[in-house]
Amino acid sequence: MSLTQQRLAKQKPYAVDLRSHQAECEANYVRLCKLLPKPDKQERWEYHLESKGEQPPEKIQLRVLERAPYTYTVEIKQANVRHPYEDARELRVRMYHDARMAEVVSWNRQWNIRSRYDYPNRRMCQKDEKYQLNSFLGEWLAHCLARGRVVQPISN
Repeated sequence: MSLTQQRLAKQKPYAVDLRSHQAECEANYVRLCKLLPKPDKQERWEYHLESKGEQPPEKIQLRVLERAPYTYTVEIKQANVRHPYEDARELRVRMYHDARMAEVVSWNRQWNIRSRYDYPNRRMCQKDEKYQLNSFLGEWLAHCLARGRVVQPISN
């Protein structure tokens, strides 16, 4: 067995921190509710985020894809990409109204994100991939709330 394999064998398996994960999902629900005024009557929103210098504002589009009695599925995507080597970000988020939580269910069309991965793995996902995606969502939504100055509802 190589030294790297020995180190990996000695590592404790990753344990999901359920409290932190739920707290992040609860905070994301509150943030999304602020960014989606009247989601039962409107389907799309576009936010322009302030930028520095001469760059055009970043555009974030939110769209309610599915409505069910206790859940919404919302697509959040970057509408304009500033750099030629950058990919547009796209998240699908499920909002659970009864639990008041919002959780990432898809990242750039990659579905079935697990709470825990063994590492290394075939897709090279981090051990806590789902938590990191929900944390990223929280940062992105907080950025939209803090810097989003222009809100344009999009007609259906």
